[in-house]
Amino acid sequence: MDEKISEILKETEEKLKPQFERIEKIAFINQKKVLDAFIELKVSSQCFNGTTGYGYDDVGRDTLAKVYAKVFGGEKAIVSPLLTCGTHAITTVLYGLLKPGMTMLSITGLPYDTIHETLFGKGNSSLEDYGVKYRQIDLNDDSTFKCDEIYKQVKKYKPEVVYLQRSRGYSSRKALSPFDMKEVFEKIKQLSKATTIVVDNCYGEFVDTIEPTDVGADVIVGSLIKNPGGGLAPTGGYIVGKEDAIDRIATRYTNPSLKLEVGSYEMGYRLFYQGLFMSPHTVAQALKGSLLVGQIMEDKGYKVIPSNDDIPQDIVKSVVFNNEDDLVKFVQTVQKISPVDGYVLPMPWDMPGYTDKVIMAAGTFVGGSSIEFSCDGPIRPPYIAYFQGGLTYEHVKVFAEKLLEIY
Repeated sequence: MDEKISEILKETEEKLKPQFERIEKIAFINQKKVLDAFIELKVSSQCFNGTTGYGYDDVGRDTLAKVYAKVFGGEKAIVSPLLTCGTHAITTVLYGLLKPGMTMLSITGLPYDTIHETLFGKGNSSLEDYGVKYRQIDLNDDSTFKCDEIYKQVKKYKPEVVYLQRSRGYSSRKALSPFDMKEVFEKIKQLSKATTIVVDNCYGEFVDTIEPTDVGADVIVGSLIKNPGGGLAPTGGYIVGKEDAIDRIATRYTNPSLKLEVGSYEMGYRLFYQGLFMSPHTVAQALKGSLLVGQIMEDKGYKVIPSNDDIPQDIVKSVVFNNEDDLVKFVQTVQKISPVDGYVLPMPWDMPGYTDKVIMAAGTFVGGSSIEFSCDGPIRPPYIAYFQGGLTYEHVKVFAEKLLEIY
């Protein structure tokens, strides 16, 4: 390594030492939480076996759900490779909880791009098609809740679902901390006891010592090829929460008569268990890597979100480029430093579920896994690259060397 680059990296890591130590403490607490759940629920090698057909009495599937419920502070869970992605899991939750004439209130603005067609559109089996009313309250400019407006609308409309997106999606706001949700959730429940609070928890799992379910969320939902899969889960999603809510959601996961009694997976469940066990450590690696990249880009004069002075609340570090060429170059550099398909040059394209062209670098062992070293961004102003993941800090550090060479 070039001596100058080596010295800059050393100085940068020294600057980040307090943040790194905090992340390592959180990882230890979360690792103990996961280990305790495995031991208490008697996870054994039998749980790794797959099933076929209907999957009745699938010990691996059912125990995995119990482990997730325990780890994430819920009463019941659905954890399955049959949930194809985070968007599918979120959509399953919304269709399970909302019926014609009911109201959904999003208190973090418009949800992530791939959820839009779940919410809107005539003739596409959207919630709007089924007569569900949608309302939305944006966050303040500093990414805090508009509490007065939230309480006013909850009191007036008594929404059946209040929806919160923890991470930022393709926006320029900060991710949200569960600690900041507690007071808001308590007040919502005071004003409307029947409201179900749903949190899209993608990218936020194990970033802190608590989850949204610990502060009053009724349901949290996410993808297994993000944080909780630990880079090992090959597919799938999870839904954790209150038993009555999960039972309602289960009627749409399968159907009203079958609920969670069926669902086989012949490949077996070892990678799902092992991925969850590895997840607290893997998330810590990704967080440390995102801070290193963020500090380098911030020192080079680029705006990063969140600022490296802030405590991260998800694994995503956004870099604002303000032009398409620099965004594309950054994402392409991520691909060049990837262990899989590192020779491929990603280009912007019309991805399913997105309104703008998107460029995506994902040279990953699991296709599109964003707990692995990856980056993407929509081709629209202000041209932000959303960098996330990294199974090992050392891998991200190699990428940091490359950044110092080209910037």
